[in-house]
Amino acid sequence: MGNFAKWIGAGVGFWALGGPVGALIGFAVGSMFDGSATTSRNVSTGNTAEGDFKMSLLVLVACIMKADGKVHKSELAVVKKFLVANFGEQGALEALQILKGLLDQNINETEVAAQIGQHMNYSSKLELLHLLFNIAYADGEVVASELATIQRISSIFRIDRLDFESIKAPYMKTVDRDWAYKSLEIEPSATNDEIKKAYRRMAKKYHPDLVNELGDDVKKSATEKFRSVNEAYEELKKQRGIA
Repeated sequence: MGNFAKWIGAGVGFWALGGPVGALIGFAVGSMFDGSATTSRNVSTGNTAEGDFKMSLLVLVACIMKADGKVHKSELAVVKKFLVANFGEQGALEALQILKGLLDQNINETEVAAQIGQHMNYSSKLELLHLLFNIAYADGEVVASELATIQRISSIFRIDRLDFESIKAPYMKTVDRDWAYKSLEIEPSATNDEIKKAYRRMAKKYHPDLVNELGDDVKKSATEKFRSVNEAYEELKKQRGIA
């Protein structure tokens, strides 16, 4: 695995080494995979390992960065900052090397999203979308092309509309006064009791323990989404004077 053991080598499963995701990553890092590895691992075990998740994340990040038809150096700087914050200095350096190789390729967004959507569980797909929004918002704004790309990926993942809006809502605080309600997947007409029930339900849905198998780095980033649920609840408690 060369110099990429920290990023990909820690728990690579089966499914991400085959299909379009494996082909893209393999090309990006040259001789990392030989032909037999890609072919023999083309059948999924039904589980997503840490390496599978991280490989998928990098390919989808490349889709987001290429969404407007060009990649700027400033975007790479933003992505590097994100990667360091979420995966540490060494992991970020490895990831950037792979990402630069991905950005030079033509990526079929539909094919890679379909492969990921087929093999990854629902909680892991929600966390992927959360991280993609983090990347898109790292410069302080989710632009239309980035939002459209994430929305298409979400659709291919068959993510419930309310779940998608919940993940998106915290990034829309400045333009959507109902963001806290959407974070908890409820309407502004909800009663105080309904808000409390929604909070408990969402706290369970986004608890970091649901992505334990994806490693400590991913679990750390999942904690941010968990905090955003708490933030939305605290905002509504403040607005309504809920004890």
